Amino acid sequence: MTVWHIERGKKITGGIIHVNRKKRRFEKGSSPLLTTLDKEKVKYNRLLANQIKKRLVSSEFVNAMNSHTKKAKKTKILAIVEHADNQHYTRRGIITKGCLVKTESGLVRITSRPSQHGILNGVIVEEKSK
Repeated sequence: MTVWHIERGKKITGGIIHVNRKKRRFEKGSSPLLTTLDKEKVKYNRLLANQIKKRLVSSEFVNAMNSHTKKAKKTKILAIVEHADNQHYTRRGIITKGCLVKTESGLVRITSRPSQHGILNGVIVEEKSK
């Protein structure tokens, strides 16, 4: 079902909002895209002014930044450990901003918005001991 970001319905006072035009394409929204742990898959959406938004459908790698050495490296995600916003996302294997994932280089907190930015970036929280 299509999502619309337009003013429809009733005013605060209870009166009806009368619309004097049809719906426009720029008012159209979309359903949330929940990024999962799987092979890399990206979806492209066309925006206004012929811009393109990359939306990450699934990914198996994250760009993990080490805050001490200031170096980033691409590491494989092993499991999704914790979600602060929704505990059911952990069970379903959905990756969002702020979630904690277990990687080959340790625990990483996701800092990017995968369904908006089209990439997984994160900061190493707990480094794996060698």
